[in-house]
Amino acid sequence: MSVDEQSRPPRVKRLPREVRERQILDAAVRVFSQHGYHNASMDEISEVAGVSKPMIYAYLGHKEDLFAACIRREAGLLMEAIAASVQADLPPDMQLWHGLRAFFHFVATQRESWRVLHRQAISQGGPFSDELLAMRTRAITLVDALLVRYATARGLDDAATSSTEAHAAALVGAGESLADWWLDHPEIPEKTVASWLMNLVWMGLGNLVNGTVWTPTPE
Repeated sequence: MSVDEQSRPPRVKRLPREVRERQILDAAVRVFSQHGYHNASMDEISEVAGVSKPMIYAYLGHKEDLFAACIRREAGLLMEAIAASVQADLPPDMQLWHGLRAFFHFVATQRESWRVLHRQAISQGGPFSDELLAMRTRAITLVDALLVRYATARGLDDAATSSTEAHAAALVGAGESLADWWLDHPEIPEKTVASWLMNLVWMGLGNLVNGTVWTPTPE
């Protein structure tokens, strides 16, 4: 090996685009979660990601584009986790239970993602809230389909099935609010929080006040 070859710095292996984008998005989610959209700086995101600012701009655009990309990715990961947990061969209540468990498990293990999805996206409004609305619509559609199957299986009339979308919207909204509250009460176990919501929507407040509770069937 020549002297020139010995003194030459080692070549940095070029990472595939998808790997580099994931690296940048991971760093952005962390910084946006900690500081919020307005206070987060591209300099800090660049430092956390270990890449230059020009590279971030080239791969994912400016700050607004990057924040929107974070919301899109995290919303997709959340919905994938919920959809994967809902097994069609289970009774409707157990399908809902598994869906709620998956939702709260995501919030528990991906708290930075949830902060960006719910707290940061809502506070910014505009196109960012549009991304959150798209996620919420997907969740409502998923729950609505489950409730329709349940009502149809029980032979309920059109009056019952006509309200399933509204009930699904109420459930999704309650889940988001409870998850946001839970961020400030992390000492409460994940399964307990999921059970609270499951009983609220499946048994109703009247039954809960009377001491009648829902419990999952053994698996």
